[in-house]
Amino acid sequence: MPAVIVENDTSQWQDETGAVYHFPKRYQAWLAEGTEVIYYKGRIQDKTFASARLSADPHYFGMARIGKVYADQRSDKGDLFALIENFTPFESAIPSKINGAYLETIPATRVNNYWRDGVRSISQLDYDAILSHAKLLSSQADQGTPNIEGDPLTFESANEGNKSSYFGTRYERRKDLRVKAIAIHGLDCKACGFDFEQAYGEHARGFIHVHHIVPISDFGGEKAVNPETDLVTLCANCHAVVHRKREMTLSVDELKGMLRGRWVIEP
Repeated sequence: MPAVIVENDTSQWQDETGAVYHFPKRYQAWLAEGTEVIYYKGRIQDKTFASARLSADPHYFGMARIGKVYADQRSDKGDLFALIENFTPFESAIPSKINGAYLETIPATRVNNYWRDGVRSISQLDYDAILSHAKLLSSQADQGTPNIEGDPLTFESANEGNKSSYFGTRYERRKDLRVKAIAIHGLDCKACGFDFEQAYGEHARGFIHVHHIVPISDFGGEKAVNPETDLVTLCANCHAVVHRKREMTLSVDELKGMLRGRWVIEP
């Protein structure tokens, strides 16, 4: 069944709209891979966020599909996170209530607390009713026509690497792939274990390099990139050493071999 996922203006989660969505394990059954979802925001609480919203009132603002789901290694409560695929924002806000009636069917037993849930499983009828009011914008993350008919396609990978010319050649990189890679691999260097926040404190929170295991320059054009298997997190030093010689990009295992006995001590 489809679901509505709530995005708050401020949150304990390190979410990225259209890329990564964290949720408590009690919602796991509702957010399985392949689930079609609609993004929702409640009434604005802090007016400083007004410019970042489509409306100050409760509204729906985009559609997407749940990608692969992972355990959140930084949570001690069994929380999870999902990669978000095929995100398509709406051109304008869809109010939660139209002509005095809610677009979601509220069970009689949930009238007083229905809107408290961060994830709400909805019927296909309600899902279609919400989307019937939507004007879609091109996605900033995954270009293409959104899937409204519920076909079984999955989107675990995404394309990047198109060339654009300036004085040399540079390669397009996708912000959503970086966000997904960090969510999967974490913020520590996978070669030496360095963690910027542990070393530098709050100022460096969230900082890490994301390394393409196969360099983009070797793609030979646009290529599907899977953030789990094609990307890895490295500190700035290790990332620089990996690319130290243009004709030879080191693997993470080769880098670990160089560090072993010098910096990284493995059991």
